[in-house]
Amino acid sequence: MTQASPTAEPALETLQAPRLSAGLTFIMAAACGLIAANLYYAQPLAGPIADAIGLPLHASGLIVTLTQVGYGLGLFFLVPLGDLVENRKLILVMIGAVTAALIAACLATTPLPFLAASLSIGLGAVAVQMIVPFAAGLAPEQSRGKVVGNVMSGLMVGIMMARPVSSLVARLGSWHTIFFLSAAVMVALGVVLAMTLPERRPQAKLGYLALIGSMGRLFVTQTVLQRRAAYQAFQFAAFSLFWTVTPLYLASPAFGLTQTGIALFALAGVAGAIASPIAGRLADRGLSGPATAFGLSSVLTAFVVTLMSPEGSWIALSLLTFAAILLDFGVTTTLVTGQRAIFGLGAELRSRLNGLFMAIFFTGGAIGSAIGAYSYAQGGWTAAAILGGALPLAALLLFLTEARRA
Repeated sequence: MTQASPTAEPALETLQAPRLSAGLTFIMAAACGLIAANLYYAQPLAGPIADAIGLPLHASGLIVTLTQVGYGLGLFFLVPLGDLVENRKLILVMIGAVTAALIAACLATTPLPFLAASLSIGLGAVAVQMIVPFAAGLAPEQSRGKVVGNVMSGLMVGIMMARPVSSLVARLGSWHTIFFLSAAVMVALGVVLAMTLPERRPQAKLGYLALIGSMGRLFVTQTVLQRRAAYQAFQFAAFSLFWTVTPLYLASPAFGLTQTGIALFALAGVAGAIASPIAGRLADRGLSGPATAFGLSSVLTAFVVTLMSPEGSWIALSLLTFAAILLDFGVTTTLVTGQRAIFGLGAELRSRLNGLFMAIFFTGGAIGSAIGAYSYAQGGWTAAAILGGALPLAALLLFLTEARRA
């Protein structure tokens, strides 16, 4: 269970590659975005939700935290099932689970049922990380990066659009509305995927406990996974720090933006999603190294430019908007090149490798959010930006050791 056989993968991939079309790629990309958005709908609504269900204000952070905890648990304990269970059936079951959780959240009137639903939303949303390796397995080797990039562009659009859409829907209706609408969308999505996804039956003969146990050995033996997960952990820590702190910064007296203004600012990050297909195509051409260096440098530059103008000026706001686009572009680039690299390690390992990869960089994101809020409280935006820039710098220095070795 160390390195995958270089001869076993092409045979499996050749059988499945013709099943992938541009239309199916689009459906899988849209599915990733719609499912991933469920992780973020509650973030801007934590206050109103807490008031409605009787959750104390000081505990309102649990609304978001438990969703993230559920997602993290799902990455490690559910995503690897993609190497064991027929993939289409597994994805549909997970979509059913997230639909039920969304309905439960919508109907909850007290804290405990809502928090249980939040945890379940996170668990069900890991369907996203089952779809991505599924798409990679359906793609021929020469265009795998392009397919992964296209699917990941849908994921990134979903993540960045979730917060402003949630705020707008809640303003037009109530916080219940977004959960109800998303549940309806999940039902429709399940029907579409049931009709369009081909079957994929994994070759692994392991039991579930052996499957989970093998993940530790995979991490120890797969150097590519170790490095790519480390780069992305630093990148996602910087990403989470930025998007945790900027709403506080923009609402501060320095800028005085309203929630509507902050939501519009968040839309700027959607432009970074165009990096996904570009990064995928570069990886297919053997340019993963330069693309990775560019992605890491972009995130570092994003934080540097925010310190080049006095706080509160229109120039500072413009630079902050540019930084948001550049940061999202850089993080998405390294994410796609990282997944392209680990998906080449073996068809029979992809779900486990992806689960490990995502769990590690997701942990980096959680740490980034925590240290970002603390640094901003202690030293304002300057302290947060310096710390944020140090994260991709560390990843870049680590990447240079790989380049020198190569």
